[in-house]
Amino acid sequence: MPQAPCKPVFALAVLTLATAVARAQSSSPVIVEPGAPGQPSKTLPADTRPSLPPASHADVEFMQGMIMHHSQAVEMTGLIASHTSNAALASLGAKISSSQSDEIRFMQRWLAARGQPISMAMPGMPEMDMDGNPMKPMPGMLTPAQMEALRAARGAQFDRLFLTGMIQHHNGALIMVKDLFNTAAAGQDADIFNFATDADNTQRAEIAIMQKMLEKLSPQKLSEVKQ
Repeated sequence: MPQAPCKPVFALAVLTLATAVARAQSSSPVIVEPGAPGQPSKTLPADTRPSLPPASHADVEFMQGMIMHHSQAVEMTGLIASHTSNAALASLGAKISSSQSDEIRFMQRWLAARGQPISMAMPGMPEMDMDGNPMKPMPGMLTPAQMEALRAARGAQFDRLFLTGMIQHHNGALIMVKDLFNTAAAGQDADIFNFATDADNTQRAEIAIMQKMLEKLSPQKLSEVKQ
């Protein structure tokens, strides 16, 4: 009669395998730094963080300025719910607010990872830059007077002011992206290149949508706006 498998030996094998797997999972990851040509690689401590390439001054200013730029766009979209019943505008505003809020967080992380300040403004003095000079307005941003007019408007008047203002705002962002890529040694960072390219494509598409929305405003509504 054939003998039954030895259960203690089988159980011991399973236990040994489980222990090995647990040890492998709990062990610290190995970080290897490739050596220069002809030189051996080096094993680095597990808590070593990969170093980031130095950011150009233009890259940093672009990210700081775009945070300020996006923040005003989010502020503008925040007025929609209480200022108009236009469902199409509300849908567009929600999309702009969501995407630009996400991008603000991305830009803040990018700057923080490189030890750069989130804002280009002097702490406590938003009208002054870090060098003590007056802050230059970002291209396309609404003036205080335009923002006040937008806050005071309601209904069809708000719709038109919002659309014209956001088109102006988006066009300003396109200028910022163009200026970045026209600056020597700027926009070479992969994260910035991808972000700026995506922002350019997205805002061009949204400009086209807003232009069509403006065209659809009825003559009666347009006359209400002009009054």
